[in-house]
Amino acid sequence: MERRGPADLLLFFITLVLLAIGLVMVLSSSSYDAMLTNGDALFYFKRQIIFMFAGFFAMFVMMNIKPEFVKNLAVPFMVACIFMLILVPFIGVEVNGARRWLGTQSVRFAPAEVAKPVVIVFFAMWLTSLGRKNLQTFKGFLYTLVVLAVIPILVVIEDLGTAISIAGALICMMIVAEVPWRYLGGTVAIGLAGVVSMIAVKPYRINRILVWLDPFSDPLGNGYQAVQSLYALGSGGLFGVGLGASRQKLLHLPERHTDFIFSIIGEELGFVGAAFVILLFALFVWRGFYIAMHLDDKFKALTAFGLTAVIGIQAMINIGVAVGFLPVTGITLPFISYGGTSLVFMLATVGFLLNMSRYMKR
Repeated sequence: MERRGPADLLLFFITLVLLAIGLVMVLSSSSYDAMLTNGDALFYFKRQIIFMFAGFFAMFVMMNIKPEFVKNLAVPFMVACIFMLILVPFIGVEVNGARRWLGTQSVRFAPAEVAKPVVIVFFAMWLTSLGRKNLQTFKGFLYTLVVLAVIPILVVIEDLGTAISIAGALICMMIVAEVPWRYLGGTVAIGLAGVVSMIAVKPYRINRILVWLDPFSDPLGNGYQAVQSLYALGSGGLFGVGLGASRQKLLHLPERHTDFIFSIIGEELGFVGAAFVILLFALFVWRGFYIAMHLDDKFKALTAFGLTAVIGIQAMINIGVAVGFLPVTGITLPFISYGGTSLVFMLATVGFLLNMSRYMKR
């Protein structure tokens, strides 16, 4: 029986700092809009606090549950996620032109956010049960490729950015599981072909690519979000215009408290504040990988690596979009952006990482 030690306090502390920054920036970026639309400048801030405490509860549960119990639930949870993702295009709630949620306009959740940790736990279980020897064979690789593709294919219908972050994390797990490079190369090639085809069948995605190459070619149309984001980051300079003093949050920049909150960070806190946030995410990823590398159990190690990777990749995509390095896609900044499902399941993910850190070799 494995002996459990204390949870990793450094990972917990990094998460707390990111959450604190998130609360402050959600308040700053949403207060003007919240006052106009809801008559309460604290509307989104108060809801974010409620989501955060729900997330802390989920974190506490995941910190104290046995990893083997979670492993045993991987298959039924995977089936449930597939079922929910299939339902979204038919009965999903539409918000701002996107259909990604189940529930009602006032109470809803995003199945794609639920699927992130579930598919990683399931994939870790799959890779562990298959074994290194079978992973080296073409037959084993084909089975793994099918398992890998299920969730991203369902998610990509609703959100390309989330699908890419999940697929990226699963490929990282295959690398750690020592899948031969010739198979990994084929996986990446198939994945890129899939992304290109999904872009090609949706005209608005093609427009996003064209606008991404030159957002100022259509600054009041398809390039509006990207241009306003660059204005926010550019006006921040080295130290920013000051906390709460953003001009872009005055209804100029869309999704300022969700997908583009990093732009408001850059405007109000400047390059220094934005760089500090990036540093925190880099430290988070380093610590998560450190935990994974110090776990003897293969299932725990792969799960820790995958959960860390999906958070890191999501942060990279969000920040890449904000600075114009990537095309605009609807994906939040972990722990910082406003959002209930995302925050609760991100904190549950951290709770499971902290749980597994208790089994590290000391």
